[in-house]
Amino acid sequence: MTITGECFCGDIRYQVRGKLRSAVSCHCSRCRKAFNAQASACAAVDASEFSWLSGEHLLSSYINDDGVGLQFCRVCGSTLCTVYQGKVFQVTLGCVNGDPDVEIGKHIFVGSKAHWEVLPDGITQFECGPT
Repeated sequence: MTITGECFCGDIRYQVRGKLRSAVSCHCSRCRKAFNAQASACAAVDASEFSWLSGEHLLSSYINDDGVGLQFCRVCGSTLCTVYQGKVFQVTLGCVNGDPDVEIGKHIFVGSKAHWEVLPDGITQFECGPT
């Protein structure tokens, strides 16, 4: 299976030669700010199966002191992936093209979700991160 993705302006493109897995939606205040939304939606990838197809020179990064961060398009601002020590380990589901054959299995940090967000009944929720 090959999955592709791209930023909003289409200048940065990537592919994953494999399956996405462990999709989560994070509702913490940091993700709300980073993604300008009520939550982030990401799925794990094997770094060896991920590659940039075009526009890698347009990537900007925000990396924290632990070596974890986000990479985004400096032209349009789309957040494309999460990195750890320079390697992609998650892609944002909003930038994936087509059906990636993955479902969000966990909603995490719902204890700090926005007050205006209403979560549906019957979803797997964790007040903080999964235990």
